[in-house]
Amino acid sequence: MRNMFIFLKSLSRSVHGDEEPQEQPELSKTDGGSNDDDLCTSLTVWRKSLLISCNGFTVIDSNGNLVYRVDNYMGGRTKELVLMDGKGNSILTMRRCKNLRLVDTWVIYGGEVGDHCTSEKPIFYVKKCINILHTNKSNVLAYVYRPPSDKRYAYTIEGSYSHRSCKVVNEKKRVVAEIKRKDATSGGICFGLDVFVLIIKAGFDPGFAMALVLLLDQMFS
Repeated sequence: MRNMFIFLKSLSRSVHGDEEPQEQPELSKTDGGSNDDDLCTSLTVWRKSLLISCNGFTVIDSNGNLVYRVDNYMGGRTKELVLMDGKGNSILTMRRCKNLRLVDTWVIYGGEVGDHCTSEKPIFYVKKCINILHTNKSNVLAYVYRPPSDKRYAYTIEGSYSHRSCKVVNEKKRVVAEIKRKDATSGGICFGLDVFVLIIKAGFDPGFAMALVLLLDQMFS
């Protein structure tokens, strides 16, 4: 495990070390935003579990510290995902809705929920955008709703996950999180699309941003 963390720190430097400062959009005060670009959080997302027998994700900060992890024993598309912090504590649970077969929809709960979560109240719904007529000029990938209403979305996710180029946009059309591709190389190994950068603007929850990444991976991988 020690060798793994040494590797992760090296990977973090290869991803973050040569990044140039970029102009960031202004945040809405309703999102707890700030105009100080230095308050943005940049995370390295590695599409690999720390456990050999699992698929999943490992997320590290710019110092190489483990901040989030996902260990998926089932592999591939699944019915449930649990986002954990670096110590293995459950932060968010995501479950695929069973009653909507034609639309890929997920429910997000706070913390860890049991097998029967009828008493638990979801904090968000995430619905994949299905555009049969291919008239989606804004490249919307998914809509994020606050329950109980699904009439007005709180966020849209736009771009292309397959190219690791996405933005989470709030109701005021301001970007609160971004996924950016980074061709990281460590120890002579090129990671391609399996390693990318998640940038979270000040005031937006990094854990929730990572949950949206997980759902994009389920919807578009």
